Amino acid sequence: MFFIDTIETEGLGNRSYLAGGAATAAVVDPPRDIDRVIAAAAARGVRISHVVETHVHNDYVTGGLDLARLTGAAYLVPAGARVSFARTPVADGDTVAVDDGIALRALATPGHTPHHTSYALEEHGRVAAVFTGGSLLIGSVGRPDLVEPRLTEELARAQHASAHRLAAELPDETAVLPTHGFGSFCSASRSAGGDATTIGKEKSVNDALVKDVDRFVSDLLAGLEDVPAYYAHMGPANAAGPDPVDLSTPPLADAADIAARLAAGEWVVDLRSRIAFAEGHVAGSFNFEAEGKIATYLAWMIPWGKPVTLLAESPAQLAAAQRELVRVGLDRPAAAATGTPRDWIPKGRGPRSFPRATFAHLADRAVPGTRDGRGTGSPTVVLDVRRDSERAGGWIAGSVHIPVHDLHRRLTEVPPGTVWVHCAGGMRAAIAASLLDAAGRDVVAVDDSFDAAAEAGLPLTDGDRYR
Repeated sequence: MFFIDTIETEGLGNRSYLAGGAATAAVVDPPRDIDRVIAAAAARGVRISHVVETHVHNDYVTGGLDLARLTGAAYLVPAGARVSFARTPVADGDTVAVDDGIALRALATPGHTPHHTSYALEEHGRVAAVFTGGSLLIGSVGRPDLVEPRLTEELARAQHASAHRLAAELPDETAVLPTHGFGSFCSASRSAGGDATTIGKEKSVNDALVKDVDRFVSDLLAGLEDVPAYYAHMGPANAAGPDPVDLSTPPLADAADIAARLAAGEWVVDLRSRIAFAEGHVAGSFNFEAEGKIATYLAWMIPWGKPVTLLAESPAQLAAAQRELVRVGLDRPAAAATGTPRDWIPKGRGPRSFPRATFAHLADRAVPGTRDGRGTGSPTVVLDVRRDSERAGGWIAGSVHIPVHDLHRRLTEVPPGTVWVHCAGGMRAAIAASLLDAAGRDVVAVDDSFDAAAEAGLPLTDGDRYR
């Protein structure tokens, strides 16, 4: 009897898999922090015999090479992928035995990348599941624009063909087990299809399987959003062969060290909650909540190679953030500190702070925590830091729009005045507020669901009409 264990990497919206039988197992698309994979194998009491990649990843650094070297497993990589290390090349139709009666069969499924390969898990010749990587996702497909802009349309058409191949060759009851698509920016669209699916279900709901190729390609390309900037570094790192992970504690910084690093132009990142940060923080520091999508947004926004110092409320919070960051190639913080702002600020200086508000406060222009509730009296600027696709559904009339991942490069475009910054829920607004605060702007962080904007009576528009 086979088993399949799912290893979640929620911050990046990805899944890896441990699949095998009584004695041995294969790992599909392993994360960078391979200790989680090794623990899963130990819990099953199996030896890792194969490490399998569906493609050279663009959204995270793989732990595949390190895992294969550590365990002595065969490292299976699509034959068409150009890599700089020894591996077992896999071509369409190749089959490898994983355990007694359990095998993986390679299926060429180009589209997400030119060399993308899916793997059907077979038990005594019967297909039970298919590991689809960035090919067929739950209600969607992997985006085709991450390799080379000139190949995007060609790869989109290949995605359509690959999805149809899987649908035609695999039984309807086959479980579809993708790597991407659980919040990953590698997914071509956001799906509401849940977290489990089969070939049969996808035949009735997946655009790649219900639309003709021309309509599918047109809609797919029209819906593609910005690519996180760090993706440009992931493919080359994976093709070169990533180094093993070092999760040891970084050098510890005191208040003087932190001040010196800020003065040198380095990034100092406060991992505490947005509530705690707004109440008091080191002047010039940025807030990327450890409980948010820190790997995605910090890696997206920080100039690549810029030293970063992490400020955490506890060693556990620091360790968790380090683990998140190594998954996207931010391997070693320059320094770190734990505690509270009073531990991080030189004597004689005070913390910075800014107010948090709701959309109801914005409608009344009432700033919480001020003596008269009315703030400084300077002009009000409403800054929307949501993505383009989110704003297309409606926005506050008169608001300025700069997606949060662009804000650090476009701060000068924010008009003068007190900036009320909002997103869809509060996390990205907090990041943006910290950037504006560090730049010396008066800012109010709207920590509220955008659904509340209409309820508060704020005028919304979609460009054609008010509502």
